[in-house]
Amino acid sequence: MSRNVAAPGTVAAPDRPGRIRLLLSRLYVQCLLAVLAGVVVGSLWPSFGAELKPLGDGFVALVRMMIAPIIFCTVVHGIAAMSDRRTVGRVSLKALVYFEILTTIALVIGLVVVNVVRPGSGLHVDVSTLSTDSLPAEATQAHESFADFVLSTIPDTLVSALTGEEILPVLFVAVLFGFGLQASGEAGAGIAAGVEKLSTVLFRLIRWIMRLAPVGAFGSMAFTIGNYGLGTLRHLALLVGSFWLTALFFVLVVLGSVMRLGGLRLLPFLRYIKEELLIVLGTSSTEPVLPRMMAKLEHAGASKPVVGITLPAGYSFNLDGTAIYLTMGSVFLAQAVGVDLSLTQQLTMLAVMLLTSKGAAGVTGSGFVALAATLSAVPHVPVAALALIFGIDRFMSEARALTSLVGNGVATLAVARWEGQLDEARTRAVLRGDLPFNPDDTATDGLAPKEPAGSPREPVPAIG
Repeated sequence: MSRNVAAPGTVAAPDRPGRIRLLLSRLYVQCLLAVLAGVVVGSLWPSFGAELKPLGDGFVALVRMMIAPIIFCTVVHGIAAMSDRRTVGRVSLKALVYFEILTTIALVIGLVVVNVVRPGSGLHVDVSTLSTDSLPAEATQAHESFADFVLSTIPDTLVSALTGEEILPVLFVAVLFGFGLQASGEAGAGIAAGVEKLSTVLFRLIRWIMRLAPVGAFGSMAFTIGNYGLGTLRHLALLVGSFWLTALFFVLVVLGSVMRLGGLRLLPFLRYIKEELLIVLGTSSTEPVLPRMMAKLEHAGASKPVVGITLPAGYSFNLDGTAIYLTMGSVFLAQAVGVDLSLTQQLTMLAVMLLTSKGAAGVTGSGFVALAATLSAVPHVPVAALALIFGIDRFMSEARALTSLVGNGVATLAVARWEGQLDEARTRAVLRGDLPFNPDDTATDGLAPKEPAGSPREPVPAIG
């Protein structure tokens, strides 16, 4: 008798090695182990850990090179397939209204917490002892005005939008191109079909690249701990701790309430995107998970055009984590250098942050640059005070990125439901785990993941 076959009347022992192999094959488990390994390496061998930065940078760069074409294909195909052009305008307007409301709430919550906790009080830092020499060049250079920000969304050429680093120019060109295809009739239909097939190739490439996510997470975390050290946290632990708790409060209470209003629950959604959350935790950037988030949200029942417009736009207009960081960081610095900000001055800074929080891309360090832009625009706190938190900024960038990722995922589902383009029965089934997401399907069927054989699928409402 084979030793793998149980004798009659006995219960077969579970195949534990098989279960372990299955568990280790899952991306979120690999990323979790990689993050923990990065912490250990950075703590035990700081100099070696600091040298592993290229691993994280390389992974982020690989994904970043795919973002522009994927957004372009998603938006172009979604618009070209629509019969009503006004739908795009409605979705965009509703998304912007939602973004402004949630960003304002995040700013206000951060402002209230930092005034109650007052983490900078008692430091009594002498401004004359501070220098901007150690700050990155982006933090001390002149920052663009609102007009410059708007004009920056228009690329130099139609093709240069796909070769740049900004998301908004890609959206701008994609919307124009999609409308052009829609208005071109039969000629446009052929190009639209080609764009859809191109997306199949792009998602195949993303599937290969995402296998390197644990390597990128390991390198980034080892660099963070090795370069800055856990000891750095002790000096400004109150600021870091209160920021993380505030971000957690915003996610669980504010975003949880938004999900409840839509008849959904937040915790199942967090479980659904756990792999993306762990990748963001390791890399401190939301960019690497943008393609997978688009595929997952569409798989969860949100229509392709809503996902293609709302999620990429949220990367520039709905950075909830950065909004909390701006208010807490600026008021903390004011408290640390002994500047007593009046309520009017704080509200003025809040108004400025509504602008400076936009356009801060979901990459590591963008929140710090946005904070520098805020201090430059409102001369109540010297920019040199940024040197106080530069060393611990990396420990807050993970919370910024995680909060913004969840916020943009919730925003996409909320806007899709608001627009009537969310298959709610399918969304509930996906969040329950009845319809698991399979990344292999996104590579073989473009942007519309297939379901496992025999799995029920509710019809997704047609657009227009």
